Amino acid sequence: MLQTSVPFVFMRGGSSRGPYFKRSDLPEDLDELSKVLVAVVGSGHPFNIDGIGGGTAVTTKVAMLSRSNDPWADIDYFFAQVGVEDRHVDYRPSCGNILVGVGPAALEMGLMEPAGDITEVKIRAVNNGMLVSGHVKTPGGTVQYDGRSSIDGVPGTAAPIRLQFMRVAGSMTGALLPTGKPQETIEGVSVTCMDVAMPMVIARAGDLGVTGYETASELDANRALLRKMEAIRVVAGERMGLGDVHTSVAPKFGLLAPSHEGGTACVRYFMPWNCHPTLAVTGSQCLASCLLAPDTVGEGLIEGPHDTPAAISLEHPMGKMDVLVDYEETSAGFQIKSAGLLRTARKLAAGEVYVPGTVWSGAHSKVMPAEM
Repeated sequence: MLQTSVPFVFMRGGSSRGPYFKRSDLPEDLDELSKVLVAVVGSGHPFNIDGIGGGTAVTTKVAMLSRSNDPWADIDYFFAQVGVEDRHVDYRPSCGNILVGVGPAALEMGLMEPAGDITEVKIRAVNNGMLVSGHVKTPGGTVQYDGRSSIDGVPGTAAPIRLQFMRVAGSMTGALLPTGKPQETIEGVSVTCMDVAMPMVIARAGDLGVTGYETASELDANRALLRKMEAIRVVAGERMGLGDVHTSVAPKFGLLAPSHEGGTACVRYFMPWNCHPTLAVTGSQCLASCLLAPDTVGEGLIEGPHDTPAAISLEHPMGKMDVLVDYEETSAGFQIKSAGLLRTARKLAAGEVYVPGTVWSGAHSKVMPAEM
């Protein structure tokens, strides 16, 4: 059977995982690229049984890397969210968890060389233009994966990767508050439409009839809640200038509640049609900013005033995520300057993934035996 082989590195980035490719090893045309990625992941089956996806939205993500021609950046990072069952590929958002693995993957692929014990990898997220500085441990010119840093939602410990996100406000819409208002009412619910690293619709959990302390599976089982949030999200997407978002994963939906486990506040993040098992890196920045910004649905959930940068600890279904938000309040209003996080990544596998030749007969074709 003729199949097309594509070199890849398989990485866990933060609390997500997926294949990392060189962009040049994949089709340029987006329609053709989508068919290839659907085949790679095995989209169209709940277990992704005919691909390397993991049957959940956090394990059907793809990163495509190339050397950047941006004067600031080293690496261009192009992200794709592949549907688990609907065979749809969304290129509109970016993903902060998968971004955690970009630095190590770029070094593993030879897209840049290590520089000392810690290598700074300057990343441009192609999907939204966001700039991120990642610091990867590279003692002896080799990426270090073992270490003592832990992140909730991932077992064990690993080497830390420090990320600093710049130009995060208006990531897809061009504005911190895309509707021009810090708060508005949609479907009878007060929400804040905010765009920091990821456009989001944010509400207080209590206003949707839940506590915000439920597990991810409990929220996924609440079909009435999900239908209500989706109705709000679709209207919000139009108001935010994102058009018809019925088939797009952006904007995401977030719920806020008072702290329950000693953090700054409790949050639940939706992807958007089910609850994230932990919390997205991009979403964490938007939710933290909503808690700090005046007149939003987050106002009053945390005590102020706050130092800047502000250390915000967000409780999620499997623990906490800490975000450092550098902001200022001037006569021009509330402004986000940057956001920082510490995460981990690990190389899981490397080699070639095979795509049916009927899907794509690219440059890396190999003839495989009819029976294995």
